[in-house]
Amino acid sequence: MSTLAWIVAATAAGGVLSGLFAALFLLTPERARTAALPHFVSFATGALLGAALLSLLPHAIEMAGAAGAGRIGLALVGGILLFFVLEKWVLWRHSHGEEPGDHGHAHHARKQDRAAASLILIGDGMHNALDGVAIAAAFMSGTEVGIVTSIAVIAHEIPHEVGAFAILLNGGMSRARALAFNVLSGLTSVVGGLAAYAALGHSLSVLPYAIALAAASLLYVAVADLIPGLHRQVSAAAGVRQVFLILIGVGLIFYLADCGSLTY
Repeated sequence: MSTLAWIVAATAAGGVLSGLFAALFLLTPERARTAALPHFVSFATGALLGAALLSLLPHAIEMAGAAGAGRIGLALVGGILLFFVLEKWVLWRHSHGEEPGDHGHAHHARKQDRAAASLILIGDGMHNALDGVAIAAAFMSGTEVGIVTSIAVIAHEIPHEVGAFAILLNGGMSRARALAFNVLSGLTSVVGGLAAYAALGHSLSVLPYAIALAAASLLYVAVADLIPGLHRQVSAAAGVRQVFLILIGVGLIFYLADCGSLTY
C-alpha cells in the first residue's frame, strides 16, 4: 500500500468514523452520554500526548539530526503559538457581535445558536484539515508513525465531533442534515492530507519540521483544550479514573510505537 493510499485511507476513515460515532453517541440516553464522554476525553488526552512525545517528536529529531534538534524545538514552539492564535481567532469570531443585555432575548439567542452552528462548521473544517496535515506528515516519515498518529487523531476527534454535532442540532438543523455536514466537515482532513503530501513531496528537507508542527498540534489540543475540561471534575475518584485512562492512552501509543520501531 503506497504512502498516498495510507494518507487518503487514514484521513477519510478519521473524518467519516468520528462523524458517524458522534451521531450514534447522541442517540444514546443522555445519562449514558454524560457518564461516558469524560472517559473518552481522558483516553484521548493520553493518546495525543503519547503520539506527540513518544512517536512524532523522536522521529522529527532523528530525521533532523543532532544539529537540527534546536530547530525542531523552535518548530514545536512556533506550532503551539500558531494553534494558540488560530484558536483565539475562532473564539473572537464566536463572540464578535454579542452585546451585553442581549442574552435574555429569545430571538437573539436563536440567532446566536445559528451563528454558532455556522462557525463550528468553519472551525471544524479548518481543524480537520490541520489533522490531515499532521497525518500526512506522519505517514511520510513512516507507516507505523502514521498509524500511531491516526489513532491519536481519531481518539480526540470522537469527543470533538460529539460536541460539534450537538451544536449543529442546537442551531436548528435536522439530525440527517447535521450528520451530513459533520461528515463533510470531517472529510476536509483528506484535503489537508493531500495538500501536505503534495507540498512535502517537493521539499523533503522540511519534513522533520512539518512533523514537529504536527506534534505541536496534538500537544496543544491535549494541553489547552482537553485537560482544562478534565479539571472540571474535582472529586478524587474522578481524578484517579482520569489518570488511569490517560495512562491507558499513553500506553497504547507507546506499545504501537515500540512495535513499529522493531520493524525498522
